[in-house]
Amino acid sequence: MGTIGLGTYAYFWRHRAGMSIEDALRDTADQGLSLFQICDDDRIETADLAAIRSVADQRGITLELGTRGLETEHVRRYLAIARELGATLIRSMVTTGVDQAALLLDAVAPELAESGVRLALENYEKIPTADLVRLVEGREHVGICLDPANTVSILEHPRDVIDLASPHAINLHIKDFAFTRTQGWVGFSLAGAPLGEGLLPLDHLLAAAPGPNRIVEHWLPWQGDARTSCEREREWTAHCIRVLKERA
Repeated sequence: MGTIGLGTYAYFWRHRAGMSIEDALRDTADQGLSLFQICDDDRIETADLAAIRSVADQRGITLELGTRGLETEHVRRYLAIARELGATLIRSMVTTGVDQAALLLDAVAPELAESGVRLALENYEKIPTADLVRLVEGREHVGICLDPANTVSILEHPRDVIDLASPHAINLHIKDFAFTRTQGWVGFSLAGAPLGEGLLPLDHLLAAAPGPNRIVEHWLPWQGDARTSCEREREWTAHCIRVLKERA
């Protein structure tokens, strides 16, 4: 069964309020967790990696990385960061056409194999999940970071996405979501919801992909001020951890 962890998107508002990566690691440990994914946080590219690794080691935290794109030099840069942090998984996202992405993956395949790092490509609205599955099939060190919420916007049903992508999933992003009517009843808004209270088929996801690590994220809307947003974020995180532990 995969390990429950937190990620940068569980600290979206707190990071914007000034929380450091190191403090997020300490907070993760204080909540009894031992995994953190530093994801789409550009600060990692100029950070004191030894200091971050030291905090992680002191608090018993295993690190994962997350970025976007497959450009060769960019992937090499993140492989170097992963080596410094002791991370063995990098989540990324396809930002080119599928054919170009295949060529880019071929270019870094030997370095992935040598490093022992797995590359988890996240399903999202820029690429149909079926195309992503075809891209990763047969690639020993590449899999999918499965997040059923992301492709709702291209009318992919979460259960269908889970069924299609779960055999290739090596990482899970866990966040719930719901539609609400916009003011004036003109359309809908898609935003986060507390885990178990929205449309995410959580039990189906965990049953289909029991092995990958489970990284908690949120799509928490701005709550009107920084203090309220940060407090609600803490509440959602604690709730999400409880729900996932109950299903362990």
